[in-house]
Amino acid sequence: MSDVPIIDIDEKLRIIGTAHISRSSADVVRQNIVDWKPDVVAVELDEGRLRALRNPEAFDAEALSKVIKTGRTTLVLFQSLLAVEQRKMGIEVGEQVGVDLLAAIETAEEFNIPVELVDRDIQITLKRAWKRMKLLEKWRILYSLLGDEPDEENVDVESLLKDGDLITQLMNELRESAPGAGSVLVDERDDYLAGSIDELRGKGRVLAIIGAGHLDGVSGRLHKGKKVTQNEWDELKSLPAPNPVWKIMKWGFPMAVIGLFTYLLMQGDYNQLLDVAYTWLALNAFLAALGALLARGHVLSIITAALASPITSLNPTLAAGWFAGAVQMKVAKPTAGDLQDFLKLDEFSLFWSNRVGRVLLVTALANVGSSIGAYLAGTAIIGTLVS
Repeated sequence: MSDVPIIDIDEKLRIIGTAHISRSSADVVRQNIVDWKPDVVAVELDEGRLRALRNPEAFDAEALSKVIKTGRTTLVLFQSLLAVEQRKMGIEVGEQVGVDLLAAIETAEEFNIPVELVDRDIQITLKRAWKRMKLLEKWRILYSLLGDEPDEENVDVESLLKDGDLITQLMNELRESAPGAGSVLVDERDDYLAGSIDELRGKGRVLAIIGAGHLDGVSGRLHKGKKVTQNEWDELKSLPAPNPVWKIMKWGFPMAVIGLFTYLLMQGDYNQLLDVAYTWLALNAFLAALGALLARGHVLSIITAALASPITSLNPTLAAGWFAGAVQMKVAKPTAGDLQDFLKLDEFSLFWSNRVGRVLLVTALANVGSSIGAYLAGTAIIGTLVS
């Protein structure tokens, strides 16, 4: 059990670096709570991840519907893709992801020890990571997920914990392949975890359980006594500000198209109005439908994407994919088995073969097609009128 790294910052603060799918890590955590008798147990979780950990079957049809309605499909897909990559590493030991953290919580509750969640909201982390990533970085991650084959031999999780240099290497590789994501998923979270743990130091003996990959960064910050200022806290907890150019395009582009339609109607130029309307309808409908088709959506969801896109493209608060995804979920309703299989996500093909994955893909790809169709149609219309 001594192979699991443990660092004592001082006599009242101990940090354990664990692997989230390691039974040995869970055993070490449990033993330390029993022997060290902390006053507070801090775990690398936020409220959302804790709920998912306690009730992994909670992702049901209602939750899927909420994902579509709130426009979080892209984030869920991004999170799912990262899960696929984790499994491609060959780390398969038959344990629930988060077994170490669950052991910490259950043991602390057994001894009536308060538990503190010290990680940042996963949605904020993912949104900040996606925002920081440049187009090339997003392509690299997507290419890695689509192109790489799983390792033939499984990684020995316990050996991975012993080799601190290997863990550092993996973290550095993330920074190299996707610096934007690395700065958020590694550096920012090190800052956040260290700051959250530091705030607990007045509550007695604190035992913190965090991923081994964050151990050096967090312990280094705490050893140096680095404090997170209020401004830094506000920044770390904030959602990324939308690009002002994108915001202008999001609202300005539909308004310009509506304005052109209105102008032609008032001018009585009905022939050109029909040409413009046909261009708008054809490109929007075709590309939104193509997106749903590439996702292997049901014929009704494909038709829905085609019908909705010309309308939703004129309203920035709506999206064609939301309607197509909702129809896909109605006509090919995911079963409890589909939901359970998708949560395992042990192969990339589940995005097409699994009904949950297909709902998400139909929603996302119909939205992408609709956006491209609106842009091409709008520029074509403006180009025609200008010439």
